[in-house]
Amino acid sequence: MGYRVAVVGATGNVGREMLSILEELKFPVDKIHALASRKSIGVDVGWKDGVIQCEDIAQFDFSKVDLVLMSVSGAFSKEWAERIGAAGPLVIDNSSAWRMDPDVPLIVPEVNPDDIEWAHRKNIVANPNCSTIQLVVALKPLHDAAKIKRAVVATYQSVSGSGKAAMDELWGQTKEVFVLGPTEPKVYPKQIAFNVIPFANNWMDDGYTDEEHKMRNETHKMLDPDIKLTVTCVRVPVFVGHSEAVHLEFERPISDTEAREILREAPGVMVVDKHERTGYVTPKEAQGEFAVFVSRIRKDPTVEHGLALWVVADNLRKGAALNAVQIAELAHERGLIGRKVLV
Repeated sequence: MGYRVAVVGATGNVGREMLSILEELKFPVDKIHALASRKSIGVDVGWKDGVIQCEDIAQFDFSKVDLVLMSVSGAFSKEWAERIGAAGPLVIDNSSAWRMDPDVPLIVPEVNPDDIEWAHRKNIVANPNCSTIQLVVALKPLHDAAKIKRAVVATYQSVSGSGKAAMDELWGQTKEVFVLGPTEPKVYPKQIAFNVIPFANNWMDDGYTDEEHKMRNETHKMLDPDIKLTVTCVRVPVFVGHSEAVHLEFERPISDTEAREILREAPGVMVVDKHERTGYVTPKEAQGEFAVFVSRIRKDPTVEHGLALWVVADNLRKGAALNAVQIAELAHERGLIGRKVLV
């Protein structure tokens, strides 16, 4: 028997990917519902060989479904997720709203699967930030082997992480550059076409951005709070696929050869690392793929026991929709879908 599943935010980039990946992974679905805000009622979204029409979330009875995948804003999720979970279904939420809630597990199945056992506290599981997901998938096996003391990360984040409007802005500005037209930014604070922007979302009091805070806090919650982590998040003119330059310091010696062997055996990781002109992965090659790709594994001679890595993944897939469906698979395997929220 399959589950009754609802996808909230089904018309967005990630919502559409969730529907696609549910099908690709053959997740057991008996009945599917696409939900969105009132303005999207009746909009068609693809499901298997046909389409389904979006329903109004405000009028939907969530007690008649077992599982809800949400890809909406943090404010929307704050308003709805707890209410939906109390109605019965397990909620897997892609926003930042619940990630640091002590009663909500933050899950990457390759990293901390056992944390899902306390999902029944609120019937909510949080999906981490897209950049955090690919980072911790690569760090977990290395941390288990040699214990990471410190990590310095610079991200190269695609515009799809900011939604469809940002993708449209990159496309529109790119065309305008070639005809010497206007490139006035709307989604981003500065022109994104043929440019990079070292600023993501909002400033925090310490001079970092909230995107950088998310990566640090979420890594600490899922992997190890003792890892010293500093991040610079940069938006780049790429449509899909996030990349990260990662510099690590370990407690014990670990060679690049050993790291390469460990990562080759790690779940969810694919190592592409040859000393050739094309012996690495770029966002273009990662697009549409499930894996987190690791390349350019090498010693960092500036610190004791140091390594440097290049980490790439499709942010709409492993960075969002795929990880959410993998959480659903994990909940299914452990018999957690259908458990009632504690009162």
